Amino acid sequence: MIKKCLFPVAGYGTRFLPATKSMPKEMLPIVNKPLVQYGVEEAVAANMTDMAFITGRGKRAIADHFDISYELENEIAGTSKEAYLKEIRHLVDNVNCTYTRQKKMMGLGHAVLCGETLIGQEPFGVVLADDLCFGDDGGVLAQMAKLYQQFRCSIIAVMEVPKEEAHKYGVIEGEALRDDLFRVTSMVEKPPQGEEPSNLAVIGRYILTPDIFSLIRDTKPGKNGEIQLTDALLTQAQNGCVMAYKFKGKRFDCGSVEGFVEATNYCFENLYGK
Repeated sequence: MIKKCLFPVAGYGTRFLPATKSMPKEMLPIVNKPLVQYGVEEAVAANMTDMAFITGRGKRAIADHFDISYELENEIAGTSKEAYLKEIRHLVDNVNCTYTRQKKMMGLGHAVLCGETLIGQEPFGVVLADDLCFGDDGGVLAQMAKLYQQFRCSIIAVMEVPKEEAHKYGVIEGEALRDDLFRVTSMVEKPPQGEEPSNLAVIGRYILTPDIFSLIRDTKPGKNGEIQLTDALLTQAQNGCVMAYKFKGKRFDCGSVEGFVEATNYCFENLYGK
């Protein structure tokens, strides 16, 4: 069973300035709950208990969120407002959180590599909190964890996007094993428009095997001079096996203002108050 989940949360969130000048973008609330908490809850639903955060300067609020606030809890003790802290208290009591810093912004691959000492030599999940997902059957990560039990290789989540939008994503090409599952044969990070190998775009959910760390170390900077996780995964696919899974559920791009607003409206209408 996969126990650990890695959260790369060191990014600056420049598309949400000035709000993110002093506030981590992962702490932006979708109605009344920060993005990163949705991600941790998804990992917990997949039976993961150890959360490894790759943070940076100005991200202290994330660690504070997953900790006890004695002053606040004492202030609202015995009142109806205690109910607002029920979900986060459950996480604080049942999840182990560890933190390390990504000192330079050198891409997602580098951020994952920074987590090696926290993860060790075992398979692990990766959640990009910008991608807010609501999946069937326990959540997107839970669906992927079940696939890992069957295939014992890295699993990446993909979704179909309009062909004209595919250049904005990492895109895979693969051998279809069934309607929702592909053995990856090619991957490219943000291909030139018109040169996309498919319309299957990679989103921010992964199950990775620990050999990915050595592959990242051997990966040279690629797109935008960054160390791309996509490039390391391509090497892993060529030397072994990587599966791409077309998940069942909804995904919102909360790294964009439009997606953030869409997610807020969805959560308010379908989840808030329930």
